[in-house]
Amino acid sequence: MGLDVQLIVDWMKKTNEKMQENKPYLTTLDQPIGDGDHGINMARGFQEVENKVTKETYETPADVLKDVAMTLMSKVGGASGPLFGTAFLKLSTAVKGAETVSYEAFVNGIEQAVAGVKQRGKAEAGEKTMVDVWYPVSEALTEEQDFTAEVLSETAKQAMENTKDMLATKGRAAYFKDKSQGHIDPGSASSFYLFEALSDVLKERA
Repeated sequence: MGLDVQLIVDWMKKTNEKMQENKPYLTTLDQPIGDGDHGINMARGFQEVENKVTKETYETPADVLKDVAMTLMSKVGGASGPLFGTAFLKLSTAVKGAETVSYEAFVNGIEQAVAGVKQRGKAEAGEKTMVDVWYPVSEALTEEQDFTAEVLSETAKQAMENTKDMLATKGRAAYFKDKSQGHIDPGSASSFYLFEALSDVLKERA
């Protein structure tokens, strides 16, 4: 099984649905350790993404992913826009040209996305950022042979929950030092919804 244009579009629609549903929760997460606007920013960004990708006609998944990247970079405020945008841009570049993205190409794309986010955010795993969901998902994918919905959602969920006990050393949350412990990282939570959405769409296709 591979990822085609329609599946990527469906993934973005499902992600937007989750961002809208969880906008208040994401904002609640961001209030103690951030600016309190993560839910609003992500909900606005993915609404714009859905608006964009459902109106256009695309030849390849890479074309959709590039539009996702550009939309997030221009429409999402704070650090999240450039970081999520970078992830999708790297993923787009990695799968360029293919009408259907193979599992191997997707895994490579997620690895490239992780590298891009680390570089852009100057963050490593364990620093209580979105990397702490993207990196474990990337690692879990390399151990599988094909798309497995459960692995995506379960790995992302556990990784998100693991950020609760981490001490933030990067981003806005780093200003709160010890107070950042005991809170799930907002960027990790929105990353979980993103991967859970892909998991849902894969289950619908199975």
